[in-house]
Amino acid sequence: MVEITHRRVPVGEVTLHVAEAGRPDAPVMLFLHGFPEFWYAWKGMMSRFAGEYRCVAPDLRGFGESDAPAEVEAYRTKRVVGDILGLIDALGVDKVILVAHDWGGAAAWSFAMAHPGRIHRLIILNSPHPATFQRELMRNPEQIRASQYFRLFRTPEAEEKLSANDFDWLWRFSMRPVYDKGLMTDEDRAAYLEAWGRPGRLTGGLNWYRASPIDVVPAGTTPPEQPLLDPAVYSVRVPTLVIWGLGDTALVPGLIEGLEAWVPDLRIERVQHATHWIAHEAPDEVEAHIRDFLSKRG
Repeated sequence: MVEITHRRVPVGEVTLHVAEAGRPDAPVMLFLHGFPEFWYAWKGMMSRFAGEYRCVAPDLRGFGESDAPAEVEAYRTKRVVGDILGLIDALGVDKVILVAHDWGGAAAWSFAMAHPGRIHRLIILNSPHPATFQRELMRNPEQIRASQYFRLFRTPEAEEKLSANDFDWLWRFSMRPVYDKGLMTDEDRAAYLEAWGRPGRLTGGLNWYRASPIDVVPAGTTPPEQPLLDPAVYSVRVPTLVIWGLGDTALVPGLIEGLEAWVPDLRIERVQHATHWIAHEAPDEVEAHIRDFLSKRG
């Protein structure tokens, strides 16, 4: 395993904890985690790419050792995009290779729309573009059922339910299947429990759901039809690779169908045996797809 260093980086209204590995003068590969993970989710990928890249993995606002504002408004998209921009500026580089998963992917999609000139290549793991997510939540009952946890996470009781019995519900909902496959150690589990137990961090993570404009209707009901997000406004104008674990029970494969309408320069790689936790379950495939994508595009 490569050496990973840690520091705190002010990015404007918050300060982020940042893990780094690799050569300081190499191109930056910036990794963004999702819920309920933290920078540690990328430890394995950082070790795979640190020989050629400066690998940087922050705890996003609300997670781990980064600042966790208490108010829901602090987790709106504009604020999170500002964190990413501030971090790239603080790293002293013009462009990054942006690799992101889950909520980190949601932030990355929005950042790519707002600041395409700051991204060399965009790489997304199991995280839907907002337009296809909107579409599937209007038209696909399977995705509506799969997203019911959004409704729980937005309730005032969510923290109590998820943290009870040493975060038993949250562990079973998220990382336990990976752990049960032997892909996480007891040391890894302890690191996650420590991160979740930091004061205010569970609320910080849940506030990403509470701040989101995504509308999830109760299962079995029909959502109102709305116009799809306009590709002229919500297009991603950077070369993009999407790697998708087809066994994801939270995000259905329909989310990547028709994606090219919003992402013209798009490559999709489907991984049959992986779930939402694809970086843990299929690291060899993820690494190979990323390397091939970057080698073909310089």
